[in-house]
Amino acid sequence: MPENGSFDYVIVGAGSAGCVLANRLTEDGRHRVLLLEAGGRDTNPWLHIPLGYGKVFDDPKVNWCYATEPDPTCGNRRIVQPRGKVLGGSSSINGMVYIRGNAADYDHWRQLGNTGWSYDDVLPYFRKLEDNPRGADEFHGTGGPQVVSEQRDFHPLGRAHLEAAVQAGYPLNPDFNGAQQEGFGRYQVTQRTGRRWSTARGYLRPARKRANLTVETGAFANRVLFEGRRAVGVEYQVGDETRIVRPNAEVILALGAFNSPQLLQLSGVGPAALLREHGIDVVADMPGVGAGMQDHYLIRMVYRCKQPVTLNDVMQSRVRSVGTLLRYALFRRGMMAMAAVPTGGFFRSDPSRDTPDLQHHIVLYSNGGATGKHGSTLHEFSGLSATIIMLRPESRGAVEIGSADPRDAPLIKSRYLSAENDSRALMRGVRAVQEIMRQPALEPFVGEAIEPGADVVTDDDVIAYLRNFGNTGFHPTSTCRMGVDETAVVDPRLRVHGIDGLRVVDASIMPAVPSGNTNAPTIMLAEKASDMILEDARGA
Repeated sequence: MPENGSFDYVIVGAGSAGCVLANRLTEDGRHRVLLLEAGGRDTNPWLHIPLGYGKVFDDPKVNWCYATEPDPTCGNRRIVQPRGKVLGGSSSINGMVYIRGNAADYDHWRQLGNTGWSYDDVLPYFRKLEDNPRGADEFHGTGGPQVVSEQRDFHPLGRAHLEAAVQAGYPLNPDFNGAQQEGFGRYQVTQRTGRRWSTARGYLRPARKRANLTVETGAFANRVLFEGRRAVGVEYQVGDETRIVRPNAEVILALGAFNSPQLLQLSGVGPAALLREHGIDVVADMPGVGAGMQDHYLIRMVYRCKQPVTLNDVMQSRVRSVGTLLRYALFRRGMMAMAAVPTGGFFRSDPSRDTPDLQHHIVLYSNGGATGKHGSTLHEFSGLSATIIMLRPESRGAVEIGSADPRDAPLIKSRYLSAENDSRALMRGVRAVQEIMRQPALEPFVGEAIEPGADVVTDDDVIAYLRNFGNTGFHPTSTCRMGVDETAVVDPRLRVHGIDGLRVVDASIMPAVPSGNTNAPTIMLAEKASDMILEDARGA
């Protein structure tokens, strides 16, 4: 098997975190870096059009198209789990909502023993990564690689939604990433002038001009190579050719919450019984690898819209479809330039809670609802959706290999509603959203409730509904958890416990899922990890 050239670092995975690492580790020109990505280049035009995520939701060329194992807590259903398989990873296919989470999330990380990860510690990295039109201040930054912008058009449904939230008794919040999270407002998005701004665009594109960075696409990692308890290389496949690369310094895994634990287990790092079951030699018995998965469970409610202003209406009309396309092509404005969720809010399922544990937003289309098919065809009627998301789940899942073949998808055991408190909080969230949707400001738009329908009446009915028709919020984390206890996988500098020369840098290391969308926190932790890696290199 041919061995690749001399590199200091090998990064496996060119997603939200991997692109950041590739940029920052090559910035000073001292280190040679190889970035491996199983997917291809981000040349599909739909990856760059904001509304285009619907076109790539189930496209196996750019999406791993995973699904959970049948979940006994959710009607024994398989729930779709899209993950990016392209430069930029999931930042190239996500909904582009830019949310950091709550300051208390990161203070909680620190309270768990993770020195250097409090909100005060991570805020400088959030400011560093941003190029935000709101300007540089205590909470925001300018000039960073990650463009964050206001949505260019304000849809009338979004405006009415915020008025309805106020009528229902909730405060407005002009900045979810500022002094406080609670309240309702407009989402900022990872776009520039009506185009998606992924980490492949913001971080990787400028870095690829550097001679000390090599990027290989179509490079499928088979396993990490070890000599004793030190990671010394990566075996990977390009077409029919198997290659090996042996970096001088470190192997860095940045494959995300599903594939990082999968690759560790395939390489002999994980629960010993599971590895032996599949004939894999045990390098390190680590029960925490793949355990403790957290994700945000989402309920989508569907309403008829009284006015033809939704994406459903645009797609039902050839004339309007062409007009929408032309407006985007000429001005980068209109429905195609918008995120599907213009407005939303954060609130508490119980007033006794210290911080919000529910997130809600309005969606400018309806497509499947109770069928559970996120990517299904839009309804033929004028429709809109309203979601409720459980932000601080007590339920825990797991990711496990199902065989020793790297090409086999990992087994995702979600167990979304295994904790009773989660279903009760979501039920209260459904009731709160139904109350918002009944407010006078939305009366001109919101018609009949389609899902859940008139047969869902009692609290128990609602809980049965959400168990049978909910989905993922697309925010899996915590399968290679950072911590100092015996089940943690990485230490606070993201080094795998008991293994030299190996780190994990992606959403899998989060000790607990943040209270909001996870792309911004993943970029932040990769920025912080880059500094730690370079500091350790200087001290070596």
